[in-house]
Amino acid sequence: MNKTVLLFLFFTILWSCTNTPKQDIQDLTTEIKDIQKNYAPDKRVAWFQVSAEKSGSQYILNGESNLPEAVETFKSKLDDKGISYIDSITLLPHKNLDGLTHGIITISVANLRSKPKHSAELSTQATLGTPVTILKKEGKWYWIQTPDGYLAWVDHGGLKPMLPNAFADWEQAKKIIYTSTYGHAYKTENTNLIVSDMVAGAILKLIKETSQYFNVAYPDGRSAFIRKDEAELFDLWMENLNPNEDQLVTTAQRLMGVPYLWGGTSAKGVDCSGFTKTIYFLNGIVLPRDASQQVHAGIEVDTSKQFENLRKGDLLFFGRKATDTTKELVVHVGMWIGNNEFIHSSGQVKIGSMDPEADNYDSANKARYLRTNRYLNQLDSGFINLKESTVFKN
Repeated sequence: MNKTVLLFLFFTILWSCTNTPKQDIQDLTTEIKDIQKNYAPDKRVAWFQVSAEKSGSQYILNGESNLPEAVETFKSKLDDKGISYIDSITLLPHKNLDGLTHGIITISVANLRSKPKHSAELSTQATLGTPVTILKKEGKWYWIQTPDGYLAWVDHGGLKPMLPNAFADWEQAKKIIYTSTYGHAYKTENTNLIVSDMVAGAILKLIKETSQYFNVAYPDGRSAFIRKDEAELFDLWMENLNPNEDQLVTTAQRLMGVPYLWGGTSAKGVDCSGFTKTIYFLNGIVLPRDASQQVHAGIEVDTSKQFENLRKGDLLFFGRKATDTTKELVVHVGMWIGNNEFIHSSGQVKIGSMDPEADNYDSANKARYLRTNRYLNQLDSGFINLKESTVFKN
């Protein structure tokens, strides 16, 4: 073999050795981004946070995900590219939970945070009796996923973790739903001794009925009595679910004056999307949590301020229109109630008008109006119809 051929082979091998790792990193980065785009485009409801670290001739895959299919697809793609790796990805729910992968909210309103600490942003809320999936634990905080898919942290005081059998028993038990806007559960019948406060939408296990009270059990074992005129048997409530436009308006107006609370989704306080979510939940429909998610559910019925075409219960979205260089930004939502008016949470729950002649004319929101969507009587995978779901099994 002559000198020229030897030099050619030497530089070919050298080029291959020095460039393959770089190409591998590019391939890994691309595959991670593709998986995130396809499986977890919204970190509020799906989690795939994975990275790769070079170790000798291999890559160590670190991170965590609650999407087993996404992890398997990712590894399969690396196999196809001939990339050698050590799988150190943590699949959630985490093994250190010892089987306690489900739980029930056990206080009237649990504040769910963006991080495992009380000073973190309030992401959303969950009312008493809400079933959740537990993904991991840090100290006294649990990272959970709510029935609408939202991911957030809850303090141990707001959650009763359960093993599968106990959770199944709770799901199958006969229950009641609290239907008044706000009230209390009592230690015995005809007493003022309070066990806890109650908010609309709370769900508890039924122990027995008396002439005027439901005797109920909390997920954490407490028992109490709730007035029958403030609650309803959950089965009966579900059976009678047939939401209409006027019912949505009535529900919304029951919350008039409730203060605005960033992250709030209960009668104790609501942000704009938490308010619309609460209205629909109390009528058997679970909407996505945020306005930027709600806008992708339902069917679009208007984009050009043709308000005469709207129907009660339609949701109006507000924000910044898309331009050549920026995406549409949804920042606010309210519900149409007829008579050229909409109800929304802004400072407090109140009613605004699209009529320039009205005393409650809302010129600011009219100027930033984007579109209106309809949810009532629509078949759409973007939200949950409780009558057709198994969220609260019974």
